[in-house]
Amino acid sequence: MVRVLSFLAAAAVVISASPASAHARLVSATPASGSVVSAPGAVSLTFSERFAAPFSSVEVRDAQGQAVTLRQEVSQDGKTLGGSFERPLPTGTYEVRWAIAAADGHRMTGSYSFTVR
Repeated sequence: MVRVLSFLAAAAVVISASPASAHARLVSATPASGSVVSAPGAVSLTFSERFAAPFSSVEVRDAQGQAVTLRQEVSQDGKTLGGSFERPLPTGTYEVRWAIAAADGHRMTGSYSFTVR
């Protein structure tokens, strides 16, 4: 019985000492998901932790699925990915697609839409 209790206690210590397996998550976006905006000049996505910029991307597509020209930028703190539009967006619905390689090595992707009026 003492051996079993000792084993369980040791197992509990090992399990509680393991690192948390949290992943980067999108914490804010401009334009926001589902928003209706007037002529945005850029798109900006902020994540909960740093990501590997060379392996991360953002793109914006119009309602016909055509990519909109976007000059990508990464913030100095490595948590914000975005870019500015080459020209004002015409009226319509747009989809933002993003992919990041988080600092923990996990690849994460997502998308959302916004509307220009």
